[in-house]
Amino acid sequence: MTTYPAIRDPNRCPSHPGAVLADMLQDLDITKADVAKLLSISRQHLHDILAERKPVSPTVAARLAKAFGGGIAVWLHLQADYDAWHAEREIDTSDIPTYRAA
Repeated sequence: MTTYPAIRDPNRCPSHPGAVLADMLQDLDITKADVAKLLSISRQHLHDILAERKPVSPTVAARLAKAFGGGIAVWLHLQADYDAWHAEREIDTSDIPTYRAA
């Protein structure tokens, strides 16, 4: 059997956890208001996460993991990958020297 390594295009932005959650909610018969209540967050906070305007905090990640599975680390890794991708492209580090330990 031939195996192929999973290679992600480095120019493609990783999915925001809000986009992943939005996809999950499309398949479920639950309102966004009910999800916000379930997660103990405001509807506006949930809307901002789904619209990719707010990050998923560790607290919200724990609640998402309990409600939708995947574990806290999965939700936090999604957020960290998204944040790191943007930071690499938005922050100029060209004037910072690189030091190597001996």
